[in-house]
Amino acid sequence: MVISAEAENGFRSYAGQLLLAMPDMPDRSFHHSAIALCVHDGEGAMGIDLGSVVEGLGLRGLMASFDIDASGIPDAPVMRGGPVEPQRGFILHSLDWRNEHMMPIGDRWGISGSLEILKDIARGRGPSRYVAALGYAGWGAGQLDGELARPGWFVGAMDEDILFATEPEDRWARGFAFNGVDPHHIIAQSGHA
Repeated sequence: MVISAEAENGFRSYAGQLLLAMPDMPDRSFHHSAIALCVHDGEGAMGIDLGSVVEGLGLRGLMASFDIDASGIPDAPVMRGGPVEPQRGFILHSLDWRNEHMMPIGDRWGISGSLEILKDIARGRGPSRYVAALGYAGWGAGQLDGELARPGWFVGAMDEDILFATEPEDRWARGFAFNGVDPHHIIAQSGHA
């Protein structure tokens, strides 16, 4: 398990890390989830699932719903970011695009939820690398920490190629492999010693 910088009062934040569902994940709605953790602090946690796409909706279609002409950019899948607020959109992106509404996630990537980033992407002035998502996975204060104390989740390092250059259906296995775990050797039942 890779741990990010330790915060005040001994709290360990996993923001910027990759949260991967283990094969024995009790909540089947998170089966093979690969969640980019964007926020993890004493008030809770928030992340975007990168492993599941919204069927029948691409980035161009999403932009068209806001009357943004995206005919000049390649279409891309839109991730099903999680069960919370599935109509709310987010862009995870490289840090070569910034505005006052963008939240940096460490020093490698950021998250934005404004229409301005969609407009800039359509105009060719957006970030060089990005992933679009609808919805997010959220946990209340202490909830994720409690789940991490039980079987079900693996926290590991996040690689920008996993985030930006890996097909959605491959992110789960690639996340494990990047962290030195062969997902084919993970047993479907965790044990307790």
